[in-house]
Amino acid sequence: MMKQELILLPMIALVLLTAIVWVWLYLTRVGTIRRQRIPPQALATRALGAALLAEVAGPSDNLMNLFEMPVLFYILTILLYVTGLAGTGHPVLASVYVALRYAHSVIHITYNRVLHRFLVYVASCAVLWAMWAWFTLQIFERARVGI
Repeated sequence: MMKQELILLPMIALVLLTAIVWVWLYLTRVGTIRRQRIPPQALATRALGAALLAEVAGPSDNLMNLFEMPVLFYILTILLYVTGLAGTGHPVLASVYVALRYAHSVIHITYNRVLHRFLVYVASCAVLWAMWAWFTLQIFERARVGI
């Protein structure tokens, strides 16, 4: 594998996490719907289903979270790859970011202690913003030297 392709591995790992949470969401929801004999129409809107599916809200909430800040990660990963700026440090930071997202998801869909989840979230955001800052500096440096 080429050095540049290493930046894609954490992105693939985050896609895998999203798939795992998606499967977990549907398994827990379908189980709850069957067990409680909830008619499908009772879930026509998110507001209607919220109370009925409150006990399995964690996976649903977490899946939505995986389409918030991680979108910036996906964009950055693709930009790093396309521009050829993904050096040794970026894949390391990207892996740390993804590991923190895995920890966030585990907390969110299991015991859901808000303070623990929040601390992991803040740490993951700090890593992501650091990656964006580094990339921005690299782009400015390229523009300055005219590459």
